[in-house]
Amino acid sequence: MRYVSTRGEAPELGFQDTLLAGLARDGGLYVPKAWPVIDRAKIAGFAGRPFAQVAAEVVGALAGDEIARADLERMAEDAYATFGHPAVTPLVQIAPNRFVLELFHGPTLAFKDVAMQLLARLMDHVLAKRDEHVTIVGATSGDTGGAAIEAFRGRERADVMILYPDGRVSDVQRRMMTTPTEANVHALAVEGTFDDCQARVKDMFNHHAFRDRVRLSAVNSINWARIAAQITYYFVAGVALGAPHRRISFVVPTGNFGDIFAGYAAGRMGLPVEMLTIATNDNDILARTLATGRYETRGVVATTSPSMDIQVSSNFERALFEASGRDAGAVVRMMAALKQSGAFDLGSAADPVREAFAAASASTGEVAEAIRRVAGESGYVADPHTACALVALDKTAPSRGVPQVVLATAHPAKFPDAMADITGTRPALPERLGRLMIEPERFTRIANDVAAIEALVTSRSRAARRSA
Repeated sequence: MRYVSTRGEAPELGFQDTLLAGLARDGGLYVPKAWPVIDRAKIAGFAGRPFAQVAAEVVGALAGDEIARADLERMAEDAYATFGHPAVTPLVQIAPNRFVLELFHGPTLAFKDVAMQLLARLMDHVLAKRDEHVTIVGATSGDTGGAAIEAFRGRERADVMILYPDGRVSDVQRRMMTTPTEANVHALAVEGTFDDCQARVKDMFNHHAFRDRVRLSAVNSINWARIAAQITYYFVAGVALGAPHRRISFVVPTGNFGDIFAGYAAGRMGLPVEMLTIATNDNDILARTLATGRYETRGVVATTSPSMDIQVSSNFERALFEASGRDAGAVVRMMAALKQSGAFDLGSAADPVREAFAAASASTGEVAEAIRRVAGESGYVADPHTACALVALDKTAPSRGVPQVVLATAHPAKFPDAMADITGTRPALPERLGRLMIEPERFTRIANDVAAIEALVTSRSRAARRSA
């Protein structure tokens, strides 16, 4: 398997190098040079198999011969043993032909655990073989940071620095980043929004001397291995509902576009996907883009679904690359316009994007109403992010003859204040996280300044000390 950059100027890489690189050196994102296709018989054979076994098959198709299948199976078994449900990502029916895919049974109660637990083990495996160290820098709107710190805490070959927007994540999300005590993990509270954090991470990756000095790597969904691991649960859910013999639709709450791009990738790899619906909150840039054909950023509005309070959706670049017929030049022009003016026109890519995706936004009021309504009708209590998808499902009115799967991306207990305001009840954390809210916190506040952040990262990077 070979991987190419969406901007066309970086060298092709194999899976292991793509895993460690994160962002391509030309600023683009890696995608498979050619999509591997899993045949119908093998997809049908996923039925009833443990999640870890399906993950080894799916990720194995994307890794090619670079990771031995026995090693991949062992890492997947180890990763998903950390989950609190034997199915890892169980399906729950809430209405006729409507299902919720629960992705929050991992250690930090969010869908990011599904990829991050495997990603940490993949990185450990490759780094140990090469006798190398890396410095991982990531940005989070809430869930990625906790999942990354949990997955990498205490690992010998990686230091992890997570940038999060100070005061713009929930208390539970913040504490999942700030209470671990291992010396290799660091939470950095940045003055600004998630988009500011994400921009500083990209700045660091595009500063090649710094990148090489600290052996920079990424765990955000700009890292292709994150997407690769997330593809698994689309196959698992699809097969449970009749694939490959019937088509399945998915509704995905998304801000950075990585989760729904994994669904697109599953379709390219052979899963019969009827429709992928983007669900946004009041920060509705993706819904507006599909409606108008123009991607135009606005100010970020704080909502009850903070992990989706985003205006710059990094993974949308991967969708643009595919929709433009893999025209890297067109992607470069669009990304340059975005950086210069905060907007660009999709042009000829607009219609292919609309063919691949539907989209709808959910206001904060609509989210609250959906949570109360679904709880009353089915007894199912959704978190505000999942509720965005429930609203989008109703608005897009997809075919009733096809199973509709709403991705539940976080546990309601991660947002107790918002849930209490909406339902009158504060959802409790699972017993295994009972001390989270009383443990001491450890974090560093820092200005939204790339030079200051680079200096701090360098001072805490073991890879930088090794290269000095």
